[in-house]
Amino acid sequence: MWYSHRYRAYPDTETATAAEHHIDIHRQLYNHVRWDYERAPSEDKPTRYQQHRSLTDWKRDWPTFAELNAKAGQRTVSRFHQNLSLLADLKSEGYSVGRLKWKSPSNFRSVTYHQSGFNLDKKRGPNGYAHVRFAKIGWIPIRYHRDLPENSSVKEVVLKRERTGEWFVTFGIEVDDATLPEKPDVETLDSGNSVGVDLGILNYIYTSDGFAVTSLDLDSEHERLQKAGRTLSRREQGSNNWEKQRKRVARLRRDIRRKVLDFQHKLTTWLVREYDAVFVENLEVRKLLQSSHNSRNKQDAAWGRFIQLLEYKSKLYGCHVKRVKPAGTTKECAKCGVNSEKPLWVREHSCPACGFECDRDANAAYNVLSRGLHKLGQGLAEETPVETVLPTSADGNDSTTVDAKHVVETGSVCPAGSR
Repeated sequence: MWYSHRYRAYPDTETATAAEHHIDIHRQLYNHVRWDYERAPSEDKPTRYQQHRSLTDWKRDWPTFAELNAKAGQRTVSRFHQNLSLLADLKSEGYSVGRLKWKSPSNFRSVTYHQSGFNLDKKRGPNGYAHVRFAKIGWIPIRYHRDLPENSSVKEVVLKRERTGEWFVTFGIEVDDATLPEKPDVETLDSGNSVGVDLGILNYIYTSDGFAVTSLDLDSEHERLQKAGRTLSRREQGSNNWEKQRKRVARLRRDIRRKVLDFQHKLTTWLVREYDAVFVENLEVRKLLQSSHNSRNKQDAAWGRFIQLLEYKSKLYGCHVKRVKPAGTTKECAKCGVNSEKPLWVREHSCPACGFECDRDANAAYNVLSRGLHKLGQGLAEETPVETVLPTSADGNDSTTVDAKHVVETGSVCPAGSR
């Protein structure tokens, strides 16, 4: 299993200058790989490995490339081809895509050392700090706020300078699957130790056992960001005042991203620790963002990343996480299965066939749980009655609503390793 740990880095002026220089050379190499690929005939495009082999010739013809670490240079070549694969995947899904663009200095701010060219020294520096050596760059201190797992091996390290001017080091680590906790036996799962999660805007999540968490209120943050953006537009581009304001805008955007990510980390950690199985809707996030209404709230919700966090943490904590089809979870009655149309502003579910009434989101969560139990595997009966997934007080009056602010405050005591 692969995942990552991220640390704040504090390079001195000399090392930061060297790092910026090497990142810029990697940017030039990336653009050269693009140029070499674009000029090749359409029927004979070079592969990733062919361009890896071409690096030796490029270093001889352009001595600037010889300054780079060999493995890091190969990783930059692979970076271009990975981006090509992402475009191909989007095209296969029906999206209209163009070509990869030339990278400007502001759009290329990181370098990856793969397999070699780096070294971590945990004992160097004061308590709470460690040092990472990057070949051709030097030693960089990092705020070592949590240890890497003992049963893990570091496969790659990324050095990145954010738009705010901050430096970060990210370790890509691999954990032996044999050392991870085993997931509960499917035969033992039922509605008591499993949960269905409905994703929304007003309630970020609504669970099948009646627990609701409201979405983060980011209105004030967006107002400050819009005001700062208007101020930036009035500055002369390239001036000192423009650069100061640009960094302020970048910090405001960073704060919004961090608040949402912190909220998601604490919420997903709670779910995989609390339940043996978590079922969630497999939303088409890209298509939802293309709609003309509520797009900013949907983007702030970051449902795609929320589901990804659930899936990777399910392996760390021994929990089943499954995606289910979202179509009809709101319309279908969780008790009798009859579909009934309801506009978005109707927040209560009232079945015209059986008379079952509950909160709209609760009904969707019950359906998600039922579909998840049927999908999970062999141990469950194919015709499990839907009624068994409903709590005893399924009238919607016993649900517990928690404000997102309180979730963040409560979750702040989670151990660092829970991320």
